[in-house]
Amino acid sequence: MRRSGHPVSAWHWRRVLALTVVLAGLAGLAGRAFYLQVIDRPFLLRQGRAREVRVIERSSHRGMILDRHGSPLAISTPVDSVWAVPQQLRFSRAAWPALAQVLGVPVSQIENEVADAGKGRFIYLAREVSPDRAARAMALGIPGVALQREYRRYYPSGPIACQVVGVTNIDDQGQSGLELAYNSWLRARPGKVLVLKDGRGQVIDEVGRLQAPKPGRNLVTSLDARIQYIAYRALKHAIRVHDARSGSVVVLNARTGEVLALVNAPTFNPNRRSDRIPRLMTDRAVTDVFEPGSSLKPFTIAVALGTGRYTPRTLIPTSPGSVQIGPDVIRDTADFGLLTVAGVVEKSSNVGASKIALTLRRRDMYHMFRSVGFGSPTGAGLPGESLGLLSLPETWVPVRQATLSFGYGIAVTPMQLARAYTAIANHGVLLPLTLLRRDTPPPGRRVMSARIAGELVRMLEMAASPNGTAPTADIPNYEVAGKTGTAHKADSAGYHRHEYVASFAGFAPASDPALITIVMVNDPRRDGYYGAEVAAPVFRRVMSAALRLLNIRPDAPPPQTPLLARATADRWGA
Repeated sequence: MRRSGHPVSAWHWRRVLALTVVLAGLAGLAGRAFYLQVIDRPFLLRQGRAREVRVIERSSHRGMILDRHGSPLAISTPVDSVWAVPQQLRFSRAAWPALAQVLGVPVSQIENEVADAGKGRFIYLAREVSPDRAARAMALGIPGVALQREYRRYYPSGPIACQVVGVTNIDDQGQSGLELAYNSWLRARPGKVLVLKDGRGQVIDEVGRLQAPKPGRNLVTSLDARIQYIAYRALKHAIRVHDARSGSVVVLNARTGEVLALVNAPTFNPNRRSDRIPRLMTDRAVTDVFEPGSSLKPFTIAVALGTGRYTPRTLIPTSPGSVQIGPDVIRDTADFGLLTVAGVVEKSSNVGASKIALTLRRRDMYHMFRSVGFGSPTGAGLPGESLGLLSLPETWVPVRQATLSFGYGIAVTPMQLARAYTAIANHGVLLPLTLLRRDTPPPGRRVMSARIAGELVRMLEMAASPNGTAPTADIPNYEVAGKTGTAHKADSAGYHRHEYVASFAGFAPASDPALITIVMVNDPRRDGYYGAEVAAPVFRRVMSAALRLLNIRPDAPPPQTPLLARATADRWGA
């Protein structure tokens, strides 16, 4: 019987066809795998590296520092920084010379950065580069090199307010002055963004925002940029004319305790990082102390007046122009004879001040000095502020008590002296100082009676008159109240015979004080060294311009007849 072959043949070919299709598919998959894993492997690796999802920080700008009228003292401008992924940059060694030339750095710097990075994912090649440099660096097309947006701090006033405003570092963090004191207020909070990057590290798409960046808050200060410039110019002139080592000027609003100007010399340009030498960045008005000399005498006299045993007319013998206290001799510049208490201030008699001081309780003098702020912070809040030096009264021997009466044996900062004078100018109420704008006067602390403060004002007017020690502080159309100070410089070896600190402390108009100015000039070595010769003229230049700028009403009486002028000078028997 013959068997039919058709069903068998059909079944057989179906098997062959199925096996062929399966084998072809497997062969195709194997071929594709071989192609991807062997032939096209470099391309795929490049594409894989070319697309990465990353979380990056999105920076924002630091807050501006403004003067009281809104003029910028510190602003932030956008810049680019060039960075790289070291693992990728290593494979582009041939392009390093061109990259170094564009960035303005030696090739060895790039080599060292890459070597030091090890397996790190990030290195900076150049910070805060110009837009042109950044564009040319990216035009080189070097894998692993990218840009990062940052902000650079710029100071429009340059050296005029450099120490009080301060500076930031390259990471935009405050390093000195107001920048450091209010860093948490000024600094920006970076945001976080999910992005897709290409192989060169450039962001090619923003996938999502995780946290929005927050810019820093602006800081409105009490400073007046116009008065700051006036003080800077006057102090710089005095430093040059008298060949002095350094100096400081502080200008206060006498009614609010606001610091309107704070100037030091020498200065630096904060916009050039190479100029940022630590000794030049120091805010000497708050960090450096000096012996104030006779500008301290009003506070000794305040203690005396407070005892009830002295009045401005009380007579003090000062002949023969010297007094011996133990083995030490205290001298005046001349024999002033019999002076009133007011005359002691007017003529700046060390002998008279010493004799008054030795009749006072040491604890009372100490309490007055502490009450007006010597030996304690001013409240201005600047970093590095010195407390000064005021020894305990139990350590005062008679000669120490005598010399303290005219400003030796005590160390203060210009800011402390400025604050102390707010008590005299503000009817006996001491004001806290501030570098932030105040809209209303702050509550002060009474440290002497209004009567005593008023009597001190009249004495300081006499001291700044033609018959006093500081006629060079005179301002046309304004009554000036102030006191000179001249002190030998001291160190651990003792006092230097030919090195001095010249100072002047005063305010105007005397009838209704609006501004207080303290001038300190360290070691004037040419054309005089007395406070009247060196510091008082700076006071006059600063105050005369500032009073007119602020439109402060003049208070000086019209020119007097000779008879009336003599009667005025003799009102306390001076």
